[in-house]
Amino acid sequence: MIAIVDYKAGNLTSVRLALEYIGAECEVTDNSERILAADRVIFPGVGAAAEAMRNLIEMNMVDTLKSVVASGKPFLGICLGTQIIFEHSDEDGGVDCIGLVPGLVKRFEPSDKICKIPQMGWNTVEFKREHPVFAGIEDKSEFYFVHSYYPSSSDESYIVGETEYAGVRFASAVGKGNLVATQFHPERSGRIGLKLLDNFSKWDGRC
Repeated sequence: MIAIVDYKAGNLTSVRLALEYIGAECEVTDNSERILAADRVIFPGVGAAAEAMRNLIEMNMVDTLKSVVASGKPFLGICLGTQIIFEHSDEDGGVDCIGLVPGLVKRFEPSDKICKIPQMGWNTVEFKREHPVFAGIEDKSEFYFVHSYYPSSSDESYIVGETEYAGVRFASAVGKGNLVATQFHPERSGRIGLKLLDNFSKWDGRC
């Protein structure tokens, strides 16, 4: 069973529907015991980092997520769920995050005013190394993005894929042991996104 973490950050239904489409057993839950008992965990979300962190702290969910990752179970972060696994986000004047992956989350500051923020639409991901969750997905495949802030890992060994936008080349996919995370939305990325989710639903957490 895959637990989809409900921390009031939105975008849960589309993740659940995508998993159901590929035949993966899943549930949306804010119950720590259910999350810890799951075979795999997805940490999605859209919204603002400060509010998301506030919700996680109020729900006593930070330690739960850390325990999931420490247990070796496969863990997938998506969009906001990717940003707040880093150490700090510049959003909302700056907020400390969970710190599962070293690095910061920064705002796009394009010099070309034609470049729209947030990035909203399809963009390519260039893979820097192989990863089981991306098996069978071609390099420079396109995925769907919606974001104004981007992850910047302080350890390049954790970068799985990179994307260019607004004059920045950023970590659009990261992997650290049994943890993998994407700035893009696989649940909104058509056939290729479903392939990624299917790979995750069968992944044992080892690389």
